Amino acid sequence: MNPHLLLKPGKEYILAAKHPWIFSMALQTAPALTEGELQKNGAVVDLYDSTGKKFLARGYYNAKSQITVRILTTDPKENVDEDFFVNRFTALKKLRETFIDTQKTNAYRLVFGESDGLPGLIVDRYDDVLVVQIHTLGMENLKKEMLAALKKVFDPESIYERSDIGVRGQEGLSDQPKGLLHGKPIPKEMEILENGVPLLVNIEEGQKTGLFLDQRENRKALQAYVKGKTVLNCFCYTGGFSIYSALAGATKVTSVDSSGPALETAKRIFERNGIAPAEHEFLDEDVFDLLEKYRLEKRRFDVIILDPPAFVKNQKSLKRGLQGYTFINERALGLLPEGGILVTSSCSAHVTPELFEKMLAMAAGKAHCTLKVLESRNQPIDHPYNLFFPEGKYLKYYVMVKCS
Repeated sequence: MNPHLLLKPGKEYILAAKHPWIFSMALQTAPALTEGELQKNGAVVDLYDSTGKKFLARGYYNAKSQITVRILTTDPKENVDEDFFVNRFTALKKLRETFIDTQKTNAYRLVFGESDGLPGLIVDRYDDVLVVQIHTLGMENLKKEMLAALKKVFDPESIYERSDIGVRGQEGLSDQPKGLLHGKPIPKEMEILENGVPLLVNIEEGQKTGLFLDQRENRKALQAYVKGKTVLNCFCYTGGFSIYSALAGATKVTSVDSSGPALETAKRIFERNGIAPAEHEFLDEDVFDLLEKYRLEKRRFDVIILDPPAFVKNQKSLKRGLQGYTFINERALGLLPEGGILVTSSCSAHVTPELFEKMLAMAAGKAHCTLKVLESRNQPIDHPYNLFFPEGKYLKYYVMVKCS
């Protein structure tokens, strides 16, 4: 039997609203002791109403985390075991395969944490390799059952872990494991398909789990704006937006990133797609410095893409991060002619769409122009956001035209 925790009177609404997080202030009982035994952090617990008579939910507990309990199920008959994960993975597999053409795309997210009912867990597919990322102590303790279920449902050639993330420290986890968990050793660089476009991915050393999968559909949508245009792709990483632009007929693509190895991968991706890298430009530069340099040189591009890393990782960094977003967008607008296209994005969950739009308006004001939004998009269907968990809606992507 799982340890029992009671909510404070009046806090039952949290479960009624179906939000998957319970903070310590909502708990009535001191959860350190349950039925005379020391309750271990990471343990699966049952939540009851303030009377202790009505079961509300089952999740895992961690007193070291700001989020004391993360909900896994509201079904009292559903035990958190291997079968639990098998059932969740089976449903998620069906959902992805219903809406993703797996003949043209074999790299996408299978499990998106809380939004998919599995808090603390990310699972990405790269062809026959699954990459897992575990954020929380509770999910770490369920690793054995989770891995057994992944093998049973997906039968992958390999499972690789990329839990080398700092957020684990907030859970009291001191390690950041990374390595093969199951199957054959993975190649240093593997080829995947995205919308029929061959891309190269370094799972072991790449950003995130190897690729920014959440921009997949936005990369494809960009192609409508770049034919016959000169394109500047800032923070390009391995050149996802760059290769889509070149394939759509951009006359010249300038790809900028501060990672030399990422740019070399971008060049190989161009070659793999039959496009000569020498006909385009790959710059190992700091984007902030380069935008300022281009401003002084009065350079012009028809289309500019800004897809930076998260400038705002917490509320404390919000002001400074917004200043960073404002700077790069203002400078980019100064490099566009009237009628030029600005494609700009933010993956910072702490920056709401409303706040991002206000920042863009400020940047346009500083650049002495106006902006008309042609298209705004979010993350794709393999990164769904649950209406009961708005924190899962994080990606903002705008296509805008510069006007006088």
